[in-house]
Amino acid sequence: MAEVPAPLTRVMEELGRLPGIGPKTAQRLSFYILRTPRDSVERLAAALVDVKARIRFCDECFFIAEGERCAICLSSRRDRAILCVVEEPLDVMAIERTGEYNGIYHVLHGALSPIDGIGPGELKIAELVSRLRREPVSEVILACDPDMEGEATAVYLAQQLAPLGIQTSRLAHGLPVGGELEYADELTLARAFSGRRSF
Repeated sequence: MAEVPAPLTRVMEELGRLPGIGPKTAQRLSFYILRTPRDSVERLAAALVDVKARIRFCDECFFIAEGERCAICLSSRRDRAILCVVEEPLDVMAIERTGEYNGIYHVLHGALSPIDGIGPGELKIAELVSRLRREPVSEVILACDPDMEGEATAVYLAQQLAPLGIQTSRLAHGLPVGGELEYADELTLARAFSGRRSF
């Protein structure tokens, strides 16, 4: 097997550390970078350095921000009485794309997963409870993923928030738009039936 020069090996190793990038993809990306004009690679490198220098997590909701607080927390047009709890910053972006929600957010930065060593202390749960004690929020929407970890996180949060007396709701679960019943799993169908509503 041909020996790969050390600089290219380092690029492969670093790309391979990214989530969702396996050894083969890291290798393909490395060779793509090698073939790309130098100015394109320099723009990519500058963008990576810039994002690390200028972007951080909001001090209030833990979404992405250029300063201490994000654009959503700074907006006077948001309904501060409704707070949506999500697992990751990407979830905020997905909800914002719908245009259906105008409240504020709280990003946990993960979900409870004892197998992976992620307990309440590794998430932004204490910060959430503290925030709800000082802010006039009337409803908390738990928008955790509909998987085992997300369900466990939602149940735990509901228990933690119960003493605060704030209305807590969960996003509806069910069949995706455009999906077919025959391909739906039993749990999705069961949730669709239990969450049915009148016309």
